[in-house]
Amino acid sequence: MRYAVISDVHANLEALSAVISKIAELKADKILCLGDIVGYNANPNEVIDILKSEKALCIMGNHDAVACGLREPNNFNPLAKRAALWSREQLTDESRAFLRDLPKELKVDDFFIFHGSIHDTDRYILYKEDIKENFQLLKKLTGQPRMGFFGHTHVRTAYINDSDVISVDLSIELPLSPSRKYLINPGSVGQPRDYDPRASFLIYDTIEQKVTFFRTDYDIAACQDKIIKAGLPSQLATRLEMGW
Repeated sequence: MRYAVISDVHANLEALSAVISKIAELKADKILCLGDIVGYNANPNEVIDILKSEKALCIMGNHDAVACGLREPNNFNPLAKRAALWSREQLTDESRAFLRDLPKELKVDDFFIFHGSIHDTDRYILYKEDIKENFQLLKKLTGQPRMGFFGHTHVRTAYINDSDVISVDLSIELPLSPSRKYLINPGSVGQPRDYDPRASFLIYDTIEQKVTFFRTDYDIAACQDKIIKAGLPSQLATRLEMGW
């Protein structure tokens, strides 16, 4: 299998469309989306429709939970809160039901997918303590998957656990070893935060046993124009061209 792993689309139709086209070129067998399908950008219903048409396997992100009304944005910053509540107003009944029915985490083949942290959608994996804790949680999962794919930070990275020695690998191509555990973030499709504005995703090839990261250009100006016309904060448009 060749899995295309995407995350944090955040209603960016232009970015998702470009990524879907690239995934088709790469001949991936299945698309996995690690949550935050909506929020920040101006096309929540359209990106949901694309993911449904592609038969993508999706899980719920924290912005998805707020947008569909499962929770309130009490811990969101002002920009995120305004965009999430705007998204809630825009969602069709069908889109809202789709988001509400998403699982928060799943085991797929020999790996596990989740949004923020294992068993906690809102927490980030950023620091040494977070990384260690999630590797420990990975070991406790049914079937003990050797790899976890996560999103939420909007930053591409790979953490490797080799006999409890943890390292970071930022290579574009990552060969996988059966003796190691991995926590891997594909970066964000719709709002990258690593100072590279291109949409980010990865391909996991189960036969070749490797993960390959990709960046894709998209029409940022078109997405920015929609943000402004929708009355969303202008900062959300500006940050797209900065990759932050």
